[in-house]
Amino acid sequence: MNKINNIFNLKEDIQLEYRNVCVFGQGYVGLPLALSFALRGCTTVGVDVNKSLIEEISNGITHHTEKFQGVSIKEILESEIKQGNYTVTTDAECAMKVCNNIIITVGIPIKKGEYIDSDLKNVCEAIGNNLKKNDLVIVRSTVIPGITEELVKPILEKKSGLTAGVDFYLAYSSERIAEGKAFEEFANMDTLVSGINEESFNRASKLLSIVCKSEIVKASNIKVVETAKVFENVQRDVNLAMVQEFARFTEALGIDIFEVIKLANTHKRVNLLTPGPGVGGYCIPNAYHYLSPKAAEMNVSMDILKLSRMKNKNIPVFICDKIQELLNKNNKDIKECKIAVLGIAMKDYSNDDRISPAVDIVNLLIEKGATVKAYDPAVVTEYDFKVSTEREAIEEADVILVLAVQENIEFNNFKLFSKIMKEKPIYVDTKNVSQKELAEENGFLYWKI
Repeated sequence: MNKINNIFNLKEDIQLEYRNVCVFGQGYVGLPLALSFALRGCTTVGVDVNKSLIEEISNGITHHTEKFQGVSIKEILESEIKQGNYTVTTDAECAMKVCNNIIITVGIPIKKGEYIDSDLKNVCEAIGNNLKKNDLVIVRSTVIPGITEELVKPILEKKSGLTAGVDFYLAYSSERIAEGKAFEEFANMDTLVSGINEESFNRASKLLSIVCKSEIVKASNIKVVETAKVFENVQRDVNLAMVQEFARFTEALGIDIFEVIKLANTHKRVNLLTPGPGVGGYCIPNAYHYLSPKAAEMNVSMDILKLSRMKNKNIPVFICDKIQELLNKNNKDIKECKIAVLGIAMKDYSNDDRISPAVDIVNLLIEKGATVKAYDPAVVTEYDFKVSTEREAIEEADVILVLAVQENIEFNNFKLFSKIMKEKPIYVDTKNVSQKELAEENGFLYWKI
C-alpha cells in the first residue's frame, strides 16, 4: 500500500499552460509517457487510430509489463482513469480542443529495409488540421535525421496555415527508454531537446521537466538530437554483431563466452553486450535503416553498420542450422522432430514480440519441416504454434530451445524434461539460463550460444 501511495502522491503545482497534454500513439512509449504526465497532475489525453486498443485501454486493460516503483502499469492506468487524469480517444479533433501541448510518439516502421512514413504523415496532418495558435508540438519518435524539419514542420504549417516558431512551437526530444523500464527512465534519464527556435526549446523543456527529473540537455539544433538517438541504437547493433563473432571464437576455443564477457566488463571502459538468438524489438533492428537513406543521399559509406545489421539479421538462420546439426548428430531428421521453444518475446521479461528473432527462428524451423510448439506466458499475440503450458510444449519433444526468459518458465528441471521428451533429447540455450552439467547428467546433448 505504501508503494501505491507513493506513486499517487507525485502531483505537482504545474503552470496552467502545461497542465494539459495530448499524446499521439498509445503503444510501448506513448501509454507510459501519457500516464507519467497524468501521475504528475496533468490532464492527459491519449490518441490512437487503433480502435480495439483504445477500447481496451479505456477499460483499464493493458498487456504491458511496465512497473513504476513496484506498482504495475495496469494499477496506474486504472487509477488515473478513475481520477479523470487520463482519457483515451481515436478523435484527434476532440483531443486537441482541450490540449495545447501535443507529443508525437508514432513511429516509422521498416519493411524490407525501406522506411514507411505514412503513419507519421497521417498524424501530422491530423494535428495540423486542429492546430491552434501558441500550441506546442514535440516529436518523440525515432526518425530519419532531418524528418522533423523536412516532413513534420511543412505538414503542420500547410494544414494549419500557421508558422512554426511564430504562431506555434515545435521541438524534438528523443525517446531513450528501454521497454520494461519506461516510467523510471522517463523520470531519471537525461532528456535531449532542441527546438525550431529558442522559445520552442524553452516551452518543450518546461513541459518535459514535469516528468523528467534528471537533466534537460539542450542541443544546438534538431538534427543533432535526431541523429544522436539513431546512433544510440546503431551502436548496440554493432556491439551485438561483434559479440556474436566473439561467441563463435570462444566456442571454438572451448571456453564460455558469458564468463569472458563478465570478466572483460570489469574494465571501466569496456561494455560488451551479451550474445543471444538475434536482435529484436522496434528500435535496434530499424536503426541502420533510419541512417542509410540519408547516407545514400549524401554519398556517405556506412559499410560497418550495414555488415553488422546483416550479421544480426542472419543469426536466426545460424540458430536453425545449429539445431539441424545437433539433430544430425543424434541421427534424427528435423522433418520428423518436435521442437519445444521457451520464450518468443523479443527480449527477456517482455510481452513485446515485434521483430522478435524468436518468432523468426520458429518460422524458419517450420519451413524446414519441424513441428514447433512454443510457450511464452507474457506474449499475448496468438500464433498457431503457441501453446498454453510449458509441459505441452516439451512433452514428446526432441529439442528444447530457449529463446527468451520469462517468469513462470522452468529452465532447469532436467529430470522431468528427460522423462517426458523423446530419446536422445537436445537442449539449446541462447540465454545462459541453464546448467550444462545437470543437462548432461540427464542425458541431454547440450549446446549454448
